[in-house]
Amino acid sequence: MPTTLVSGGSRGLGLATVERLLARGDQVATFSRAGSAALTALAEQHAASLHTACLDAREPEEIRQFVAAARERFGGITHCIANAAIAHEGVLATMRDDQIDSMLAVNLTGSIVLVREAVRQMLFADAAESPSVVVVSSVVARTGSQGLSVYAATKAGLEGFAVSLARELGPRGIRVNAVAPGFLETDLSQTLSDDNRSRIVRRTAMGRLGTPADVVAAIDYLTSPRAAFITGQTIAIDGGA
Repeated sequence: MPTTLVSGGSRGLGLATVERLLARGDQVATFSRAGSAALTALAEQHAASLHTACLDAREPEEIRQFVAAARERFGGITHCIANAAIAHEGVLATMRDDQIDSMLAVNLTGSIVLVREAVRQMLFADAAESPSVVVVSSVVARTGSQGLSVYAATKAGLEGFAVSLARELGPRGIRVNAVAPGFLETDLSQTLSDDNRSRIVRRTAMGRLGTPADVVAAIDYLTSPRAAFITGQTIAIDGGA
């Protein structure tokens, strides 16, 4: 039975991903900073196959302990989905140091540390399970968005990380890909100003923001044997933005 790690699994895309993975039969370990009522209810429903933790993604030691606990409970790690992220909207000239530092620490460094700890376990995984990593980027890494320059930088960093790590781990049978959602109707997008939200909807071919369900299917596919020959790719899921 595959074991999958998901960061930021308490709400939005992370919660939807956890739900899909449990439905397909994975054992899932997820963490978030504060948890949620929805995740608590899910853990009660799937007591034998869902491990949850509250931790600060800016703290590498807490991430290491989380991965160790997941390994101890479920055995080896098969897949890792680095989804946790925060966003502070604002022009760079007025952005505070602590806002810059927190986005870099959670979105980029925290994701890299999580993947590193997971990969150390995947090196011992059964190649037949097609072990994989998926990092959650954003279309703003390529298209840009006013007021989100630092957030975009963290996501662009993840895409570069994924394509290089794919080459590093390919000979070991471990695949690494990124998904780049457009703006989704989640708590994260609530930081958008009304003007920014309207501008994004206008430039999107589908005429709306996305939903977590629009993205989960791609994550499901990339963390399955059906994607056994796909690595080093970034898949945009943005409604034609």
